[in-house]
Amino acid sequence: MSNTSRLRAVTDRLFSGSATVFVLLALIVVALTVLNPSFLSPGPLMLFVKKAAPLILLAIGQYFVIVSGEFDLSVGSLVGAQVVIAALLIDGVESATWPVMLVMFAGGAIVGVVNGLATTILKVPSIITTLGTMLVLYGAIRWLTGGAPTGALSEQFRQLGRHGIDNVPLIGQVPWALIIVIVAGVAAVFLMRSAWGRTLITIGDNERAATFAGARVWQVKTTAFVLSSLMATAAGILIGGYAGVTAQVGQGLEFTAITAVVLGGVVLGGGRGWVVAAMAGALTVETLFRLFNQLSLPSTIRPTAQGLIIIAAVAYAAVDRARRQRTPRHSDVATS
Repeated sequence: MSNTSRLRAVTDRLFSGSATVFVLLALIVVALTVLNPSFLSPGPLMLFVKKAAPLILLAIGQYFVIVSGEFDLSVGSLVGAQVVIAALLIDGVESATWPVMLVMFAGGAIVGVVNGLATTILKVPSIITTLGTMLVLYGAIRWLTGGAPTGALSEQFRQLGRHGIDNVPLIGQVPWALIIVIVAGVAAVFLMRSAWGRTLITIGDNERAATFAGARVWQVKTTAFVLSSLMATAAGILIGGYAGVTAQVGQGLEFTAITAVVLGGVVLGGGRGWVVAAMAGALTVETLFRLFNQLSLPSTIRPTAQGLIIIAAVAYAAVDRARRQRTPRHSDVATS
C-alpha cells in the first residue's frame, strides 16, 4: 500500500462515524477539567487509567466479536468467575499466583472455544449461546461464594491492577494496567491489518460471500470468541488487582463493553468498525461515568445512558444495512 493510500485510509477513518467518539471524548474531558482542574494532573489521571483499563480490554475483545457479526454476553460473568476462582485457588499464597493466572487464561480460552463452536458449528445464535454461558458462569459464582467473597488474592496478583513503574519523571508512576492496554491495543491493530483481520471484517460484512471466497468462517469466528474471552480474563486480573474480590464483580460489564464498542462507531451486525475507536469508546464511557459522579447524579442514570446508546446504535445499524442493500456493490456491477 502506498503512502497516499495509507493517508487516505486514515483520513477516511477520521472523518467517518468513528470520529464522533473522539470529539465526544474531548468534550467530556474538557467538562471534567472545568469541574475538577486536577483531573488531568498525573496522579488522578493515572488512577483513572487504572480504573478504565479493564473496560478498554473488554472493548477490544468485544470488538472482534461484534465486527464479525456476533455478540458476546458472557464476558461480564467470565470476569467475575475468573476473579472468584483465582481467590479460591490462590487463597493468599504468593507462589500460586502465576500458575493460577495460567489456569485462568486456559479457562478463558475454553469458554471462548465453546462459545465459538456452538455459534458456528451448531448454528446457535451467538446472543443465545453467550447468554447461556453468562448464566452458567453467574450460577457458578453464586455457588462458589454463597453470595459473599471467599479466599484471598495474593499481593503479587494485585500488582498488575494496583501498581506500576515508579519514579518516572513528570508522571510519577506508569501503571502496569496502562502498559497492558497499550500492548493489547497495538497487537489488536496489527491483528486487524493481517489476513485474519481482513477476513473477519469480510465475514461480518457478508458471510456468504466470504464462504464462497474460501474463508473458514467457523475458525475465524471461533478465534474472535477466544480473543474476547482472553481479553475478559486479562480484564479480570486487573479488576481483581484494583478492586479486590466481591460476589458482584463483573456484573453488567458485558453491556458496558457493548456500549463502548458501538459508541466507537462499530456497526452492530458486523463488517464495519475500527478497533482504536472501540478503545476510545471505552474511555468515553468511563469519562462519562466520571462526569456523572462529578455532577452528583444518581448511579441509576448509568444503565439509562447505556440503553440509549445501544438503542441508537441498533437504529443506526438498521439504517446502514438498508442503505448498503440499496447500493450495488462494485463486484455486483462488474459481473452484471
